[in-house]
Amino acid sequence: MATPQTHADESCTKPLRRDAQRNRDALLEAAATLFAEYGLEAPLEQVAKRAGLAIGTLYRHFPTRLDLVQALFTAKLQAWQAAAEQAAALDDAWAGFVRYTEAMCELQAEDRGFNELASVHLPLSPCLAASRSRIFDLGCEIVERAQRQGSMRSDVTAEDLAFVIWSHGRISEATAGIAPDAWRRALHLMLDAFRAERAHPLPVPPLTPDQVGQAMARMGQAGSCAVRSV
Repeated sequence: MATPQTHADESCTKPLRRDAQRNRDALLEAAATLFAEYGLEAPLEQVAKRAGLAIGTLYRHFPTRLDLVQALFTAKLQAWQAAAEQAAALDDAWAGFVRYTEAMCELQAEDRGFNELASVHLPLSPCLAASRSRIFDLGCEIVERAQRQGSMRSDVTAEDLAFVIWSHGRISEATAGIAPDAWRRALHLMLDAFRAERAHPLPVPPLTPDQVGQAMARMGQAGSCAVRSV
């Protein structure tokens, strides 16, 4: 598959005519609704139809599905990074860890598409890839600071945060429209397991960074959004 970053980056730098901008905004609004409900595999024909446009117009603005995904979720990734920056700056490292995970889960809640984006490996534009890398680095820093302060158990690794992301995705999907805030209870039950005073010996070692990457890639392959255009 051709790398989508050229199209995505050009759409951010080239000014559009007023009618073209209206069409692009309508497509993004429609995609936000459908991806939130159905995930990244939502049919692009339905996105175009909901926007009141032809599928050809969608492809002129977003030649691949990944172009659309990146344009749609840029703001959420930036919000996640900003929340991580704020969390890392707190003097109380445990409070920073809680803020980091709550912000992450709140952005995922009731948005199946962003759940999937946070959980899997997809080829991203350099800007978005850098943002996701920075978010991971901040997560590592927050974990290490909490351990140095003695509030987080010493055997936690940054890779353990993947369990929070993956489990939250399933919880928020299962409870959407039924108990939309249930994920907050589940998250805080899980956060207690990270506390130093709750620590008990763990039966197996943590995942390695490579194992987490392989797991995320497998989840990305389970849905064909990385290769399917329609």
